[in-house]
Amino acid sequence: MNASSQIDRWISKKLHPIGEAAYRNRLVETFEKNGALVLIGFFTADFVTQVVAESAERESEAYFASSTHNVYLTDTDPTLPPDHPFNRQVLSSKGLIADDQITRESPLRTVYENQEFTEFLCALLKIDQIYPYDDDLSSINVHFAPADKELGWHFDNSSFAVTTLLQAPENGGLFQYVPEVRDADAGQMAYPRVTNILDGNETVNSLTFAPRDLVLFRGRNALHRVTPTEGPTTRILAVFAYNDQPGIGLSDSALETFYGRNQ
Repeated sequence: MNASSQIDRWISKKLHPIGEAAYRNRLVETFEKNGALVLIGFFTADFVTQVVAESAERESEAYFASSTHNVYLTDTDPTLPPDHPFNRQVLSSKGLIADDQITRESPLRTVYENQEFTEFLCALLKIDQIYPYDDDLSSINVHFAPADKELGWHFDNSSFAVTTLLQAPENGGLFQYVPEVRDADAGQMAYPRVTNILDGNETVNSLTFAPRDLVLFRGRNALHRVTPTEGPTTRILAVFAYNDQPGIGLSDSALETFYGRNQ
């Protein structure tokens, strides 16, 4: 089976003709305005069925973070007070399997590496090219959040995220965010706003999506989290992680936090 026919099996092209310029152009304005885009029913039912089957049986291999982190995903600064927003700790307890645990035959890898798919993302992002992470762990991940597990408030290191929910929990697991909290390119840390959000003193938005939906989100300047899962069904999410520049990888601190290893 060639790459084109493989991708046709996994993406619902009748609903989402990703190769058509007119379709791409209709989406750009929404994404630029909102910093988020939900494409309903983007993936086929076969895609979700196969990825859930291959992922669920590997949940026991997932690394579940047991440490806390700051919202910047960096080491703390001992010269600042413990309650300073740079040093305040949040909990991320969900688990994940990393890129080097995803098989070559997985539909996740077929989609991630497909030229038509990456060209579609570039069109929406209005950039010429996107690149995988420059480490062996971060490019494709599957996240597991059984009951009471969560992803704490944080800013992304990359300028955008591409995800798809594979299995929804009964309750909880809400994706919450506050847009335009900082300007990372200008070196802003936005300490006052981060403090307000962590203290629950600022209104947060929720982004609703279901299995098979493709979600694009600009998380470098938007503070965001996933609330704890409620109920017996594990929340499973796949992440396609790219960068708009080559040679970018997660910091050792972030790798240790989320993967329990840095290689």
